[in-house]
Amino acid sequence: MKKVVSGNYAAAYAAKHARVEVVAAYPITPQTSIIEKIAEFLANGEVENLQYVPVESEHSAMAACIGASATGARTFTATSAQGLALMHEMLHWAAGARLPVVMVNVNRAMAPPWSVWDDQTDSLAQRDTGWMQFYAENNQEVYDGVLMAFKIAEKVNLPAMIIESAFILSHTYDIVDMPEQEKIDEFLPPRKPLYTLTDFDNPISVGSLATPNDYYEFRYKIARAMEEAKEVIKEVGKEFGERFGRDYSQMIELYRTEDAEIVFMGLGSLMGTVKEAVDVLRNEGYKVGAAKVRWFRPFPKEELYELAKNAKGIAVLDRNFSFGQEGILFNEAKGSLYNTDAKPLMKNYIVGLGGRDFTVQDVKKIADDMRALIKKGEIDKEIDWFHLKR
Repeated sequence: MKKVVSGNYAAAYAAKHARVEVVAAYPITPQTSIIEKIAEFLANGEVENLQYVPVESEHSAMAACIGASATGARTFTATSAQGLALMHEMLHWAAGARLPVVMVNVNRAMAPPWSVWDDQTDSLAQRDTGWMQFYAENNQEVYDGVLMAFKIAEKVNLPAMIIESAFILSHTYDIVDMPEQEKIDEFLPPRKPLYTLTDFDNPISVGSLATPNDYYEFRYKIARAMEEAKEVIKEVGKEFGERFGRDYSQMIELYRTEDAEIVFMGLGSLMGTVKEAVDVLRNEGYKVGAAKVRWFRPFPKEELYELAKNAKGIAVLDRNFSFGQEGILFNEAKGSLYNTDAKPLMKNYIVGLGGRDFTVQDVKKIADDMRALIKKGEIDKEIDWFHLKR
């Protein structure tokens, strides 16, 4: 079945079709219509066995999700920007307790100054909490990502964050293909938790004190689970493709990179613009391609290496920035290649902060800059604040 829906409604429908049992959330622009739609489903009697928990803050929303997930419930929430920042403490608790909570974060610039437009810094600032992160390019990927996230999270016992762009996706309508509920149920059966707090014949504790003799191993197990998640992501992505015709078996989606000398790499919706630009530039004789990083956590360094060893230059497009360092994707990509023999010229372009438009013409300018640098054989400066008013 195909529906014309916004990115936020795509997320809400996916949560419904995943048969979530507990939703706890607090409204914040531009996320609010996700939880409003789920509340509408509940009010209209369109969902069964769903408990909707209204709370007083995003911190409480995640706390409620943690409690519900620990009892074995399939649990969902959504937030943005300052709301995600307020959740920060509880994100560590969800990952540390190995609970497969799924959350949609609608990327929004962090205040101050106040902004409600697209910027990836809010989600990327949570990269070290132990949450898997999937960045959607379009509304279809928001829907598909939520369904896959539940299956992946419940296999590896780690929480997962599906990330979409404010307004560019969240409030923009597009066609989304939604499989029949029966087929989704075959792909995503009911959760079978390893343990629950309500199994009174096998009592456990969650989040208790760990001494120095034990704590280290808890961290290692999360790190190992995150690394092992790569294969699970590929397996689930392949199965999803076989069942529904949309393949997600690669953590980095490559577009026209076979003979590309210059590769544009980035996250999320801006890569739709990049793909369009690649087609235009190819027609003008440029050897360019695009690499969309679908999963930022776990970071797909093996796939990046296979791409980088054949490229002359990689332009990393960051709609984010880590103050005192550089764009976050650029920093991760560069570090991942440090101990390898893949040494393409890499430059970081800071684009679109606070929702500033990123266009096909912008990509062409970056291509011309990269062409000149490759001809020169060296990078003049690693970081280019591309959209800075001068």
